[in-house]
Amino acid sequence: MERKQLLTSKELDVILHRLACQLIENHTDFSDTVLIGLQPRGVFLAQRLVAMLGKEYQVAGIQYGALDITFFRDDFRRGEKPLAANTTDIPFLVEDKKVVFIDDVLYTGRSIRAALTALQSFGRPSKVELLVLIDRRFSRDLPIQPDYIGKAVDAINKERVVVNWASQDGEDAVYLIEKQA
Repeated sequence: MERKQLLTSKELDVILHRLACQLIENHTDFSDTVLIGLQPRGVFLAQRLVAMLGKEYQVAGIQYGALDITFFRDDFRRGEKPLAANTTDIPFLVEDKKVVFIDDVLYTGRSIRAALTALQSFGRPSKVELLVLIDRRFSRDLPIQPDYIGKAVDAINKERVVVNWASQDGEDAVYLIEKQA
């Protein structure tokens, strides 16, 4: 498997700061905004951003949740093995709130479609935005576009983008990996 590093730890940190500043610019005090990390890997990005917003930018009272979309996906019955669900933890209503979905990689858009469906169980938001660390911009199956992009990557379908987080994987880095046939 061939592996190319797209982002180093330092580059990732710069991008996280930029994304945090863009969120502050658009949502100021976050009183009407909630951040929701998509399970499984979007929650690591969301947790880092929430911590950064609080610690380094003194934004207090951010409402944060994690959303599992496993059983809302259009392909969840297609696999040979049963899927294991992750945890959904949204301790607030999203009614009339601005919701920012946070995910690590935007690929086909199907996960975001599933997240929009799952979100309906928690109320009707006034607006939904999408923040992604990596946008695989030429791979969409659905007309979904992010509002906040860490880095746009042109990857062919036989390549995979892998985001590593120090808290989970021992390093902060993003790789482009060529899948074996």
